[in-house]
Amino acid sequence: MARFPELKGKVALITGAGRRGGLGEGIARRLIEEGCIVVLTDIGRGRGPEMPVTAVGTDEEMSQIAAELSAHGGTCVAMAMDVLEEAQVQAVVAATVEKFGSLDILVNNAGIGYLMKGIVDIDASEWDAVLGVNLRGPFLTIKHAGRQMIAQGGGRIVNIASQAAKSAFPHAAAYCSSKHGLVGLTRVAALELGAHGINVNAVCPNHVTTGLGAWQNEYFAAKTGKSVEQYLADMAARIPLGRPGLPGDTAAATAFLCSDDAVYITGEAINVSGGEENH
Repeated sequence: MARFPELKGKVALITGAGRRGGLGEGIARRLIEEGCIVVLTDIGRGRGPEMPVTAVGTDEEMSQIAAELSAHGGTCVAMAMDVLEEAQVQAVVAATVEKFGSLDILVNNAGIGYLMKGIVDIDASEWDAVLGVNLRGPFLTIKHAGRQMIAQGGGRIVNIASQAAKSAFPHAAAYCSSKHGLVGLTRVAALELGAHGINVNAVCPNHVTTGLGAWQNEYFAAKTGKSVEQYLADMAARIPLGRPGLPGDTAAATAFLCSDDAVYITGEAINVSGGEENH
């Protein structure tokens, strides 16, 4: 049920939304429920050893998700976009505006969270891949979506950061660095774009067991010598609300930040962590 009727007809572009059960799909589903027109984007195909086809949203999967989200009367289309390629970002923004007339919401969700190694073991190419997708990508999408939003007189940008934007985790030097940087980018963009009626915020979820999250569960359980079940039980025990996050939790925060209720909120990095992150 729609809770923010003012979002009806707004055009939203979401990056990294081509995988089933992912945060991007969850955010798309919620914005569709609110009446938004949604453009799903993902890379569409593998890109080298750091981005294998098993870790990205393929054209086929992305198109299936878009079709399913459109099946009950919503409008959702899929467009392939590699956030590392500025020409592709510029082209997708232009195609969105040409097809739907505006670009009102940008959600930067694309990210690499599966290249986890210790600092002394991570390859420079892996570091570059994580920093590229997680930080260069949002810079490029904010740049080109921001130009469009300036021209049309306003908009909303939500960057999906992480608890790792505020706390350090072992084996996640590149990931933590990129997400800390994303909060910095959020704050600068909020300062620069606020005069144009553009709100820019970040959402910082704790662990969510998506497809990527399931891989992380197995990886960190092995590193700590625990079963996956024990690892998850220990995780739940340290979260005040007693469970890990769900895609819908991040989606709800995103919808709120796009709504009129959040008109005076910008430059913030909002925790959605069940109380696990408290600063």
